[in-house]
Amino acid sequence: MVSQYRADQVGSLLRPAELLQARAAHAEGRLPLDELRKVEDRAILDALQLQQQVGLDILTDGEFRRGSWLTDMAEAVEGFVPDKVVLEWRGPGGGPEPSTANVVGAKLRQRRPLTAHEADFLRKHSPGPFKMTLPSLSTFAVAGYKPGVTDKFYPTRAELLKELIGILRREVESLANDGVSYIQLDAPYYTFYLDESVQGRWRERGLDLKQALDESIAADNACLEGVQGKGIVLGMHLCRGNSKSRWYTEGGYDPIAEKLFGTLMVDRFLLEYDTERAGGFEPLRFVPKGKTVVLGLIGTKEPKLESQEDLIRRIEQAARFVPIENLALSPQCGFASVAAGNLISQDDQRRKLELVVETARKVWG
Repeated sequence: MVSQYRADQVGSLLRPAELLQARAAHAEGRLPLDELRKVEDRAILDALQLQQQVGLDILTDGEFRRGSWLTDMAEAVEGFVPDKVVLEWRGPGGGPEPSTANVVGAKLRQRRPLTAHEADFLRKHSPGPFKMTLPSLSTFAVAGYKPGVTDKFYPTRAELLKELIGILRREVESLANDGVSYIQLDAPYYTFYLDESVQGRWRERGLDLKQALDESIAADNACLEGVQGKGIVLGMHLCRGNSKSRWYTEGGYDPIAEKLFGTLMVDRFLLEYDTERAGGFEPLRFVPKGKTVVLGLIGTKEPKLESQEDLIRRIEQAARFVPIENLALSPQCGFASVAAGNLISQDDQRRKLELVVETARKVWG
């Protein structure tokens, strides 16, 4: 029987200063890769100890070996090229900002597994069950395909997704065969369909939103085929953007809830619910019987600690739409989806993780 993991987390943790300095030195050619790995190893061991002390049900390496939540793909697969995408960030220091993004600009060729160097270390050193996070293919359906560049090698988004499915499916199967307890797909681009202003900008770029949504769901499902029912937890985290305490999209889950919750072949939906920009719990009525909703009620973007009384009240409200035995608790997102991290301290992070555990124990025992 698959564990519920009542006290969950999304994945990324704040990088310690030593690790950020080491990564910058490596990028500048001042630190060899093997020396960077040693710094990463020490930081991950400390992070595992923190999570064990706090009492989390599932552990991660904090994504400490990544520059951001999705960089494993471009680092492991040749064919991605740098590109500039202007994003309209909201929150502290928000506004239009050119972000460095990778798009497909050649035929893809996988050089190595995406996460083997991460999972191997966790298998040897994690004191409990751990999760591995992977980017959802919905990310590349939207942001990885650039007309005039990508279509020279993949005439349609569907053809690009077909090749990416093979890469990610092999990764999922390998992790499952190697005993990973929990595999999570991270999907910030599904929330584009919740925000009219963001939809308008992507329509201007020639994106057929309905087709992209259908293709994305089909691609994510294709990556998970054959792994279901093997005692592995499969999760999907829906994110509204998370960079230096800023966000990108707003809006409740209503426009995509029935299709997304009803058709994605995952066991757990990790959903942001820490602010009013996520809307109400009513869309949870479309979550199929037996699947778990992990309520992301605890913010990772600001230091303020939530009231446990308020958290319990909101869990009870969500239980009107999903039985409480099919609910769990987590922070709303990672603490550092990009290496720079959100505008909170290591102490803030610890207190919020402790609050997740203490509240989960109080609600579910």
